[in-house]
Amino acid sequence: MSESAASKSSTARYRPETRLVHSGTLRSQFGETSEAMFLTQGYVYDSAEQCEARFKGEDPGYIYSRYSNPTIAMFERRMIELEGAEAGRSTATGMAAVTTAVLAPLKAGDHVVASKAMFGSCRYVVEDLLPRYGIASTLVDGLDLDQWKKAMRPNTRSCFLESPTNPTLDVLDISSIAEIAHQAGARLIVDNVFATPIWQSPLALGADVVVYSATKHIDGQGRCLGGMILSSEAFIAEHLHNFMRQTGPSLSPFNAWVLLKGLETLAVRVRAQTDTAAKVADALARHPKISRLIYPGRADHPQADLVKKQMRAGSTLVGFEVKGGKAAAFRCLNALKVSRISNNLGDAKSLVTHPATTTHQRLTPEARAELGISEGFVRFSAGLEHPDDLIEDLQAALEQA
Repeated sequence: MSESAASKSSTARYRPETRLVHSGTLRSQFGETSEAMFLTQGYVYDSAEQCEARFKGEDPGYIYSRYSNPTIAMFERRMIELEGAEAGRSTATGMAAVTTAVLAPLKAGDHVVASKAMFGSCRYVVEDLLPRYGIASTLVDGLDLDQWKKAMRPNTRSCFLESPTNPTLDVLDISSIAEIAHQAGARLIVDNVFATPIWQSPLALGADVVVYSATKHIDGQGRCLGGMILSSEAFIAEHLHNFMRQTGPSLSPFNAWVLLKGLETLAVRVRAQTDTAAKVADALARHPKISRLIYPGRADHPQADLVKKQMRAGSTLVGFEVKGGKAAAFRCLNALKVSRISNNLGDAKSLVTHPATTTHQRLTPEARAELGISEGFVRFSAGLEHPDDLIEDLQAALEQA
């Protein structure tokens, strides 16, 4: 199997939908249509000299699937071309991507600034894990640019945010925060899971690193775990390459193959799910059992103007607060017949979760309240069902609240 320089760049001129189907494809001597799956741990060499050259980096072939594998290389190349990045590395999970992107470039004495509004595990990495290794962290209201500016220190090396945020769907000003980070000599890392690469391009907005949980929309069918880090060639070479090679947060070749198949339909699925989410949001916006509804595609979203400027469309997710707190929210979730209770998102099946008792349960009640995660708050992830069935299901369930 070989890959010419021309094949690496041959899809760059095409639109995202075409790149999602064709970018990065490698074919063996058998000329397969679907990408081949290379379930191998290691590789053999023609000679001891060739083996030595591989380990020295003088021969471009594969060495060991902990660092590189043909199927994984195809997935990485497709993601690189889709995102418009210079380079990228895949990981075993989305949290492996976040942890590696944040931790690998840092050392004791460094400082990180991050938005308070983020997935519970991401907040653990920034707030609890980094300080164990002598890396200080400061959490800010991500919507307040003055707080970002005031939090910067001479030793600030990285800033981290999600936009839209999990689960309250706040939209942060990536360009402005990137400018603040760069003025302080820091890099900006953006978790782009909720927007997906279809609707938002953080690198084009000034971010230095983009991370994904490929488990979500990229797989999109509840099958496997995976993660992706995309950035410049310099960032990958200087900070990630050796770290990942030695510590091994590796993506499985099987999962890489599944994710390649998921990418082929990503644009189609995300567009359909976004259309459905918008219809669900409109249908529930004035429901008497709902006290608050948040959807980035609606004119009443708190950052509606920024959404128009920064995103190409809304999200596949809707947040809403059920009147009556946890008991009412649980009655609503338990009454659903089509949407299923799960802490995942971006799936072909519509999923609902109660963040206060799942994804953000480790936060104190005060911290959740500060983020707007009330006891009645529900996160809805639109699937591929007919929107009318989902709306009828949600409306009937809300009657039980």
